[in-house]
Amino acid sequence: MTSPADALRGSGDEELDRLLEQFSGEITALEELQGRIAGVRGRGADDQGRVIAETSLTGALVGLTIDPRAMRLGSAELAEAVLRAAGQATADAERQAQELVGPFLAGTPLDTGG
Repeated sequence: MTSPADALRGSGDEELDRLLEQFSGEITALEELQGRIAGVRGRGADDQGRVIAETSLTGALVGLTIDPRAMRLGSAELAEAVLRAAGQATADAERQAQELVGPFLAGTPLDTGG
């Protein structure tokens, strides 16, 4: 994929060419980050590890494993275990995304410091 900066390359101005090269590298890094963020999957489990959920960064449930022992639970208790596992998975996905994005935000006006 070409960027608008590609049209200005080879301008003859060394400083401009250096800045354009730096800009191009930053764009490439951001495109790679976008792909990594899209692939983030969080995992979480209930307290006994009988229900394991996997979610996307948006919190959408993309995987669910229910141990046969969990089938002995009542429906309300099983539902609670699924919700607990999904909540943990979503929190895990958010943590992973923050770790990926953190280096890009460090020192920027968007950096809230924690």
